[in-house]
Amino acid sequence: MTIIRRASPLGELMTLRRAVDRLFDDDVFRPFRWTPGVVDGPALPLDVTTTADELTVEASLPGIKPEDVEIVVESGTLTITGKTVDERRAEEGSYLVQEIRRGSFSRSVTLPNGLEPDRATATFEHGILRLRIPKAEQLKPRQIRISPITDAIPSGATEVPADASKA
Repeated sequence: MTIIRRASPLGELMTLRRAVDRLFDDDVFRPFRWTPGVVDGPALPLDVTTTADELTVEASLPGIKPEDVEIVVESGTLTITGKTVDERRAEEGSYLVQEIRRGSFSRSVTLPNGLEPDRATATFEHGILRLRIPKAEQLKPRQIRISPITDAIPSGATEVPADASKA
């Protein structure tokens, strides 16, 4: 008599479940991981918006002092750098989870042409750095007024009678 052994469908299901659990445990869905000394993902989240008059850059810097941040515009590249200080001491206990980023950070963004970085202003409020860089005058949109024409004569022009030119 031959014994035929078949795989249990329930056993395969459990293996699939373990595979899916492992997928969700991996950093596929959490790409912005902060580990000591290593930063994956953007070290400094930014929002960059533009209007007809200016380009605005907003950077999220919670817990960072304005004097610890440096902003440089050079050769069309904006660079924001800074540092945070770890104020905790070793005797306060050991970490079970450490996700608050500490240390140095830097972020560079290429700026579009036609900005005037010499006239830029920066404000820092509630952990948000807001940098406004005005656009050059020649790049701002202009509205051109259309003069109405009646009977092929512009409305601002006056009509000269024909017999007045003979006098």
